[in-house]
Amino acid sequence: MKRIVMFGGGSGSRDITMALCRQRYDITRVVPAWDSGGSSKALRERLGILAMGDIRQALMTLAHGEERASAVVRFFNARLSEVGSAPELQAEFDFYASGAHPLLATMVPDVRTAVLRCLRVFADGMGEGFDLRRGSVGNFVLTGAYLAHDRDINAAIAVFRQLCGIAGQVWPSTADDTVALQARLRDGSVVDGQDKVTALPPAQARQGIAEVRLCCRLPDLQACRDAEADAMLPPTAHPAALAAIAAADLMVFGPGSFFTSTLAHFSVPGIAQAIAQTAPQVPKVLIGNLLECPETTGRSLGELVQAFERAAGAGVLTHVLANRGWVPFVRVVEGFRYLTEGRVAPVEPTQVLFDDYEDPWQRGRHDAGKVAATLGALMSL
Repeated sequence: MKRIVMFGGGSGSRDITMALCRQRYDITRVVPAWDSGGSSKALRERLGILAMGDIRQALMTLAHGEERASAVVRFFNARLSEVGSAPELQAEFDFYASGAHPLLATMVPDVRTAVLRCLRVFADGMGEGFDLRRGSVGNFVLTGAYLAHDRDINAAIAVFRQLCGIAGQVWPSTADDTVALQARLRDGSVVDGQDKVTALPPAQARQGIAEVRLCCRLPDLQACRDAEADAMLPPTAHPAALAAIAAADLMVFGPGSFFTSTLAHFSVPGIAQAIAQTAPQVPKVLIGNLLECPETTGRSLGELVQAFERAAGAGVLTHVLANRGWVPFVRVVEGFRYLTEGRVAPVEPTQVLFDDYEDPWQRGRHDAGKVAATLGALMSL
């Protein structure tokens, strides 16, 4: 089986991941572990752990792509209510953790026992007053497995994969519990936290991101802000991610949140170097986003390719998949403009493959089957 390593967040490349799974490729997702919003924020602040959300989302995507739509997968995909009093949300969580949920009765006894054990370990760890709003049951199970195995993310992922029957792999590019992201804008100002960067207000979005970087967060963010601070520590590359890179037959970057979910991986020392050291014949493909987002307001694909080359190294990419715009005016989908091509002139030997990569039935989304076919063809060259 051809081995494909995909860099990005949990949901940005979901459809493409599933299409590649159906082609029976050996898939490894390398995902961020520095999310600072939503359910992951509550977990990180209470337990001092790396972000579980993107890891769990990528595992669930593999499960669906591998057609593992079992009771376990459905159970892990559940979320608690977005609103409700603390006692109401606690009662909802207890419904899952006590074994009362009907899906649990359909699981084989060993699997049911393992799932409930993870939930009970998580319950012991979260303590009193934990914010359960919109909490992901899958995040709770993965976190419980993490805590039960002495904060070993490899063991937690292995448990989760076994429970779901997943063949593919998911690794964070760093397993450091306190890793945090910050962005420096082009006016020199600094925005701390992935959740803040992905939702830049219009004025900051127009200013634009100059660079993103990662550090291991101290009790306050001053060490991250001061590049010269003695206490600033870079994250450590996860050995499993480095091993996957070394064995890859194809590497894919994006689509998704360009700066925080794709480029940020290169801020982990050793990741960019490992990619650069792979054989030249291994395709390394950037899938250009179709739409702008707060991270890329006013940017063209050409500018994003240049940013990629600055972060990962010139000449690392072998191909860029660039969506061909057919009309000469600005179009908008759900409030976001289509990304313009700009002057896409990457450093040699990178080739730009222009085509209509948009799903004909879902505006603003990639045609996952067409992209998967293109990636498969590149591995056959």
